[in-house]
Amino acid sequence: MWQKFRAIFTIPELRQKIIFTAILLGVFRIGYHIPLPVVNQAQLAANMDSQSNELAKFFTNVAVFSAADLKQVTIFGLGIMPYISASIILQLLGSVWKPLEDLRKEGETGRKKINEYTRYLTVAMCVVQSMMFLGTMLSSGDGQASTIHPDFLSGNSLHWSWYITCILTMTCGTMFVMWIGEQIDEFGIGNGISLLIMAGILAQMPVALIDFTTNMKWSLTAFSEVGIEHIVVLAILFVAVVFGVVFITLGQRQIPTQSAKHVRGRRQFGGGRQYLPLRLNQSGVMPIIFASSLLMLPAFIFGLIASSFAGSESDSGQTTAKFFYELQGMFASGTSFTYIVCYVILIYFFSYFWTAITFNPKEMADNLKDFGTFIPGYRPGRRTAEHLEKVMVRITYVGAAFLSLVAIVPTFVSSALNVAPNVASFYGGTGLLIAVSVAFDLIQKIDSHLVMRDYRGLLEP
Repeated sequence: MWQKFRAIFTIPELRQKIIFTAILLGVFRIGYHIPLPVVNQAQLAANMDSQSNELAKFFTNVAVFSAADLKQVTIFGLGIMPYISASIILQLLGSVWKPLEDLRKEGETGRKKINEYTRYLTVAMCVVQSMMFLGTMLSSGDGQASTIHPDFLSGNSLHWSWYITCILTMTCGTMFVMWIGEQIDEFGIGNGISLLIMAGILAQMPVALIDFTTNMKWSLTAFSEVGIEHIVVLAILFVAVVFGVVFITLGQRQIPTQSAKHVRGRRQFGGGRQYLPLRLNQSGVMPIIFASSLLMLPAFIFGLIASSFAGSESDSGQTTAKFFYELQGMFASGTSFTYIVCYVILIYFFSYFWTAITFNPKEMADNLKDFGTFIPGYRPGRRTAEHLEKVMVRITYVGAAFLSLVAIVPTFVSSALNVAPNVASFYGGTGLLIAVSVAFDLIQKIDSHLVMRDYRGLLEP
């Protein structure tokens, strides 16, 4: 293995790509810790940890896949989330809006035009999200701007000039992060945006490890405290979860295909047998992202309704407020039976929804037909498309079950083993899926450079 790693740095082109990528990731992490001058970071972190602010919890949940720490308002405070949102919106529109769908079929020219539209939409979303972010995070529960230094206050609110400055700063910070990702794509190694997200996830590991070791007792005690037995159980569980994530992430359903034979001169071409690989987890982490984000809204809405009835002096008003507070508690805790059932249902729904958007069996069947390839036992065209759709429905069911299991593992780890949520989050959920997927993508790109120069790949025995 050491010889393989040494071979990586003996290739000048690959070595330059890796160093360039590492430098840009370092620049990203430096900007990640530069705060906006108007914000009292300690007070903001305390407000974010408050369990009563459901919208703040929503932003904290989004921070997992936005490469940002939303407990701090920094110049990169929005992370890469606006760009991801803009990309998702245009991808969805490309499936239902004819002009954008035609643009996607134009090849490299269409892709460049869509990227240009994505940048414009990213700027607009940066402005909107930074306004929402500042309006929520820079105020406490009573509406007072307690997280702003007094020197920047005009009355009880942030002065308009500093408000605009913060919005422009965060917008420029996100656009700079997007530029870093594009530079990694062009001159570095790996997918730039994905590497930035993974860097944000892995950067939370030291903090989680410190919190875990601080509360740990080095003795064989009962499971009421974090002791030595927890380390053994958590280590075994971590290996098992990572093994399952790797197995399903790389899992494929291979459909046999046959190429038609054709003769040119005295030579015969085609007639070979290949396989069409269909991923078990075709939708990736998007179902978990959509489901977890959507499930934060009921708690926030129920809390607003309950607070509106809480001031009523009638018995019916107090009863109604109590009822909605109970509903809020079920969705805010994240551990109730109702929350878990809704979570699993939404993951299944979004798994099929996202697969239907990204996987087009009719288009794939037409491509196979155009290249003279067919699936044995199925006529080219409509029958092939129906077969591909039937197979995809079945394997999506398995992939959704896997996503549901991975999504709820951190909840059971946190509650059953009395482990902090920031530690349990590394045993499943969006962060683990992203880290594993990006790591494999990076290794495959490095392997392509090694194999091209007659070296053995990192994954080869």
